Amino acid sequence: MGTGGRSGLRPGKGNAEGVTAGKGKTDEATVTSITAASASCQYRCIECNQEAKELYRDYNHGVLKITICKSCQKPVDKYIEYDPVIILINAILCKAQAYRHILFNTKINMHGKLCVFCLLCEAYLRWWQLQDSSRSIDPDDFIRYAKEWDFYRMFAIASLEQTAYFIGIFTFLWIERPIKVKEKLNFTLLLKALLLSSYGKLLLIPAVIWEHDYTPLCLRLIKVFVLTSNFQAIRVTLNINRKLTFLAILSGLLVESTMVYFFQRMEWAVGSDCAIYKSQDF
Repeated sequence: MGTGGRSGLRPGKGNAEGVTAGKGKTDEATVTSITAASASCQYRCIECNQEAKELYRDYNHGVLKITICKSCQKPVDKYIEYDPVIILINAILCKAQAYRHILFNTKINMHGKLCVFCLLCEAYLRWWQLQDSSRSIDPDDFIRYAKEWDFYRMFAIASLEQTAYFIGIFTFLWIERPIKVKEKLNFTLLLKALLLSSYGKLLLIPAVIWEHDYTPLCLRLIKVFVLTSNFQAIRVTLNINRKLTFLAILSGLLVESTMVYFFQRMEWAVGSDCAIYKSQDF
């Protein structure tokens, strides 16, 4: 059986039964500790979102058997056998199963790096639009330094606007979710899911380089794609309905738009070209 997708899986996939099978009578304390260790590492079924203690059982000589979910009677995670490229394609198509595999059944520690890189792409786009709208033929070093600080300013503005977007989402979910499930609201996991699902912002640079004549349209499409990915990430992470998820996204956009309006009033924004991307009028 192929194991192409197992490289990123979290540790602790075995269980007490597989360890103690065929070994006769085992010390009770040992069995208890193994069972507790197994239960502490929870996975999710990608089909029904039920918790599972293991994704597959590893027998000797490389023989693996995928665990069947007790709730839906389907494989807990079929993607452990898939090539990473196939998983990425399914994630681009916003399939809930692919998102559950990535968020719950794999160990990915690139949230911070991906966030910084996406912000750099967005800051570069804004800086490029600013330079394009105010070209100068003066080769003076002071002008070059001013342009460099403009890039840092665009990075800070993009960071603040993204923070406002996340705050709007978190605030709405905290207020609207029932009191009995508020204790289970894992904001850390949700933040990681939102950061990972914002990978569509990486397309900003190719949009500027390859589609110069159609940049406004490309920016709108990229924005819609990012919001769709965020929508799916929230729904999968919190296991909530589409209506509540949509309202959470809308709340985030409202807070972000307020921040954009504030920057425009303070004349910190990059101008009308950037306003096309940040208008949220889709």
